[in-house]
Amino acid sequence: MAKDYIQSLLGENERILLVTRQHWFVLFSNILLEILLIVLLVLGISAATVVYPIASAGFVLVLVPLIGMLRDFLIWSNREYIVTNRRVIQISGVFDKNVVDSSLEKVNDVKMSQSFLGRIFDYGDVEILTASEIGVNLFKRIGDPVKFKTAMLNAKEELGFGEIGARPQVEEDIPSLIAKLDGLRKQGIISEAEFQKKKAELLAKM
Repeated sequence: MAKDYIQSLLGENERILLVTRQHWFVLFSNILLEILLIVLLVLGISAATVVYPIASAGFVLVLVPLIGMLRDFLIWSNREYIVTNRRVIQISGVFDKNVVDSSLEKVNDVKMSQSFLGRIFDYGDVEILTASEIGVNLFKRIGDPVKFKTAMLNAKEELGFGEIGARPQVEEDIPSLIAKLDGLRKQGIISEAEFQKKKAELLAKM
């Protein structure tokens, strides 16, 4: 169902390059207290049942932290970070969905930070600076942040925008960029409208 929802967000000729979530550390830290509570309840009720058999009814109380664990898992599993060949999408929400996306064309810079533990267990923060009204989009403690950043850089370059934060430095580069965009158009990666728009922008810089 989640895959179908993601597919419904994609435009024509848009394809998914990478899907990731927050690291499992985030989920574990959210459910740790609930796990401890379940263990204490089970041990306490089991001990009481030896003396008072009716105390076994107290196992119903275990449902409370179990429901909390299920809620935390659903929130974690439904928060996804997606890189497509056109944009970066952030989806959250179990029933009510909240979708925030950043066009790769408007991404000016990407910052990644990893703590010592983050480098060991492969998680970190990725901050996307854009020219849109959103301005800054921060993805905290996502899994495999290096792969996520690399996927963004590669997708932006395939679109013909070059490296993030870079611009064509000489006029001779523009015809080659147009030719590259034309190749992407023929492959169906970008639409005719996207090709014409970017071509006009590049020609205006000559």
